[in-house]
Amino acid sequence: MEYRLSSVVRLLRMRIQISHLTNYRYDAPAASVIHMLRLTPRNHDGQYVTRWRIDVSADCRLNQHEDAFGNITHAFTADEVETRDTQGIVRGVVERFPPNFYLRETALTTPDANIAGFAAAGHDAVSLDVLNFLHVMLARLHARVTHHSGGPTTMTAAEAFARRRGDCADFAHIFIAAARSLSIPARYVAGYVRRDDGTAEQGNGHAWAEAFVPELGWVAFDAANGVCATDAHVRVAVGLDSLGAAPLRGTRYGGTGEQVSAKVRVEQAAHQVQG
Repeated sequence: MEYRLSSVVRLLRMRIQISHLTNYRYDAPAASVIHMLRLTPRNHDGQYVTRWRIDVSADCRLNQHEDAFGNITHAFTADEVETRDTQGIVRGVVERFPPNFYLRETALTTPDANIAGFAAAGHDAVSLDVLNFLHVMLARLHARVTHHSGGPTTMTAAEAFARRRGDCADFAHIFIAAARSLSIPARYVAGYVRRDDGTAEQGNGHAWAEAFVPELGWVAFDAANGVCATDAHVRVAVGLDSLGAAPLRGTRYGGTGEQVSAKVRVEQAAHQVQG
C-alpha cells in the first residue's frame, strides 16, 4: 500500500513544494488494513489551503473525519497552501479544548526532576513576562540539546533530555514538558518546514510546540531550530504529544514482514509569490 502526498505551499514571499510518499510492503499480504492519517492542514490566520488531494494505491473508500483535537483525518495528498509569517502567533485555528487542557501530562511529556529544574531556572521570569521566558527557554534548550535524527523513536522527554540529543519530536516533547511543569499550557505540532540550508530531502516531516501566552494566545516554538515558527512552517496537526498528532497510525489483520518507508521533499519552487 502506498500513500502519496504532494503539495505546493504558497507563501507571501516564497512558494514551497512538498512531496511526502509513504510505502507499506509485506512479505505476505495483509487481509485488511485500517489507517488514520493526520496530514491535512487547516486554515488559520497564517495559513490558507488552496488545493489538496488524496492518492492511495489500494482500492479503498476515503472518508474524512475530525479527531478530538479538531485535526482533519483521512488518507490524502496535499497540493497547495498559502502561508504568511505571523511571528509565531497562531490565531484562527479550530480549538476544541480550553488552554488548561494542554497541561495534561502524558507518558512522553512527563517532566522529571532534571526537566523541572531546567524550567525552574527561569521561574522568576514567568510571573513577569511569560513570552520572554519561553523565548529564553527556547534558546537554552536549543543550545543544550543536539539535534540528531535516526535515534530511538520512542524516547520520552526525560530520556531525550538526559541524552542531550534527539530529533525534532524530542525537542518538542522536552519543551512541552518544561512549560507544563510551570503550569504553562503547551501542545505538540506536526507539520513540515522548508529548511534554510537548501536541503530538500528530509526523510520525515517536522515537529514543534505551541505554548499559551496570556494576551497573545498560542505561540509556536521550534526548539529544534531555535526559532518561532515562520512562513516556512506548514502546520498540520496538534495533540498532547506526538502520538496524538501522529501523521500515520493504524492496524492491520494478517500479513507478515511489514516494511515502512517514507520520503519527504520540501523545497522552494522556482516561481516566487510577491506581496
